[in-house]
Amino acid sequence: MKITFSGKTAIVTGGTRGIGRVIVSLLLESGCHVIYTGTNKQPKSPIKNGQYEQLDLSDEKNIDRFVKEVIDKTPRIDILINNAGINIIEPIDEIQDENWDKILAVNLTGPMRLIKAVAKVMKKNELGGKILNISSIFGVVSKAKRNSYSASKSGLIGLTRASSLDLAPYKILVNALCPGFTSTELTKSILSSREIKDFSSRIPLGRFADASEIAQIAVFLCSDLNTYIAGQAIVVDGGVTVQ
Repeated sequence: MKITFSGKTAIVTGGTRGIGRVIVSLLLESGCHVIYTGTNKQPKSPIKNGQYEQLDLSDEKNIDRFVKEVIDKTPRIDILINNAGINIIEPIDEIQDENWDKILAVNLTGPMRLIKAVAKVMKKNELGGKILNISSIFGVVSKAKRNSYSASKSGLIGLTRASSLDLAPYKILVNALCPGFTSTELTKSILSSREIKDFSSRIPLGRFADASEIAQIAVFLCSDLNTYIAGQAIVVDGGVTVQ
């Protein structure tokens, strides 16, 4: 079965690196027009044939600008992938209020505002659509010092379920993807090489996921092959959460 996105337009946040970058590349290879975002005014490493737009989900005014200048001016949006996310490691009794606020803004409030704006375009066009929120296994289980991150990713799963019920009548399928430990720049910036080795030994498959393994499932969920999966939080973790 061949996946094609010819004639379709997708918005992918956090598309300059990691899982997001691979998703953007796969969509482009399948004929999709992709608008991808990052926090810098210009991408450090542009993706050929992709349309880059600056977006800082921690800044309300910046989101407003993005909605007005990009979403509202894009006549057709078939796919929204809320991939951008941040993580700050802090124990519960040492959480800095500004860090909590920023994580919730980027990982939960920002995606909500984009879903709100994109859903209006999708409903107006009456073509249906796919919305995918990249959550995490830490939205299902957790780990010490992941209070803010787990709260945001659990909230994103809740947002997925509720918005799916609102949008399913319009043939807009909303789902969440919950990756386990994945080899990305964010993971490597948070975990030491010793921690990566230790965590790998606890994964039933014995290794971290490659970003492409997560991206391929994201692409499937946003493709025409997915006609009946809605409101789900799909865990892709090598078996971690079933132990």
